[in-house]
Amino acid sequence: MLGIYIHVPFCLRKCPYCAFYSVGYSESLKNDYVNAVARNIRKYSYMRLPCDTVYFGGGTPSLLTPRDIHTIMEAISSSFNLSPASEITMEANPSSVTLDSLSGYYRAGVNRLSFGIQSLNDNELKALGRLHDARTALKAVDMAREAGFENISCDLMIGTPYQTISSLLESCWQLTSIGIPHISCYMLKIEDDTPYDCDEIRCSVADEDAICDMYLALCDELRTVGYERYEISNFAKSGLRSRHNMKYWTGEDYLGFGPSAHSFFQGKRFYVPSNLKSYIASETQPELIEDSAPDQLEEYIMLSLRLSDGMSLERVEDLGGDSQAVLQKSRQFTASGFATITDNRITLTDKGALVSNSIIFELYSAAIGE
Repeated sequence: MLGIYIHVPFCLRKCPYCAFYSVGYSESLKNDYVNAVARNIRKYSYMRLPCDTVYFGGGTPSLLTPRDIHTIMEAISSSFNLSPASEITMEANPSSVTLDSLSGYYRAGVNRLSFGIQSLNDNELKALGRLHDARTALKAVDMAREAGFENISCDLMIGTPYQTISSLLESCWQLTSIGIPHISCYMLKIEDDTPYDCDEIRCSVADEDAICDMYLALCDELRTVGYERYEISNFAKSGLRSRHNMKYWTGEDYLGFGPSAHSFFQGKRFYVPSNLKSYIASETQPELIEDSAPDQLEEYIMLSLRLSDGMSLERVEDLGGDSQAVLQKSRQFTASGFATITDNRITLTDKGALVSNSIIFELYSAAIGE
């Protein structure tokens, strides 16, 4: 079934490492945005498409009020055939939630929260420019549970300024010890034209070897306490993978609403320009084609190898690829500990996940005879 993504482009203060599209918050601008999103969602009502996941990302979705979330969810419910068992996720900043707001989000239909915690070390949080400290982050989780949320995800970042393996594992331990069922771990990337794009930060962050050591240590720790690394950056207790994000990695359709939102729908990839004022002023959100005919074989290899479920050689063959050439090339990676082959499926090890882009390129080249 279809997934729906809502990009909420507001931040109280932009984090210095972030390159995602966001603008400063004002109530009037936020109200205009909510109305524009609801208006664009209703443009699809004539199709009555079945849908089973909704994801509010950002930006800082928790700057929207529960009434705003209700307005958008009402537009979705009246325009799509929303499954009663849908997963409705909202990203939240620990500094911008209260017990009242979390209870309101829950009543509005949100049943999964993703907290942008990033670290539970106050010095690391300060270096990241976050608005919360560790105490505030843990309190936000407690309030979420009091409000009724059980399905909670928390983000951690790897390779941040002044971080060590021990401080990373301490943040991880604090989350696992309170039973957080899903943890996303992202390696810091210094993006062009962000405040982090400077020599001072480059000198303070972990080097490539240290980041690799941190990632492998984190994988070991999480696996030891019962988490599955089901995607390169995502770990979950049994049955609690992000259903929405799985759509991205398994090639299912999803529609994006809001400035800078991306979609994959009816075989095409398209996106909305990153301009909030233009978005609000337009009767229908402009959708620019990114790829009108994606290479299915390339996308399958690229996306499936991110997952612990791995890549099926049979599927490679079905999509016109040379599965035997892929198998032969894969054996080179298994010999060096980067991949495993089981029942005609190729999966990357933790070590292989660190060099996934190179492996994906080589396997795709083998599949097309290059």
